[in-house]
Formats: sequence, structure tokens, C-alpha cells
Amino acid sequence: MDTTSPSELALKLAELRQQHRALDERIAQLAANAGDELEAKRLKKRKLQLKDCIARLESMLIPDEPA
Repeated sequence: MDTTSPSELALKLAELRQQHRALDERIAQLAANAGDELEAKRLKKRKLQLKDCIARLESMLIPDEPA
């Protein structure tokens, strides 16, 4: 059982969303300037990992419904 409080989850969620936005901006910069494709791929992979973490944390904030 996870003992993380909802407020801690919300803080972590906000931090991950900020990182996700920063990666999105960096990827857009690389695309606009025809930057390093390998770096863009790494950033996109990291962005997807962050998206998965965000979705997992959001699901943890939703209370379970009784059956």
C-alpha cells in the first residue's frame, strides 16, 4: 500500500507536468531549427515516460468506487 498523501501526489504531479511542458518546448525548438534528431528522439521518449507517470499519479488521486 502506498502511503503518499494526496497533497504530495499533487505536488509531484505539478512537477512532472512542468517537466513535460519543458520537454515539449525543447522538442519544438529542435524541430524548428532542424536540430539533432537523436536528441529529439531521446526527449520524446522521456516525454512519453513522463506522460505515463502523470497518468499513473492522476489515477492514484481518484478514489476507488465500492463494487
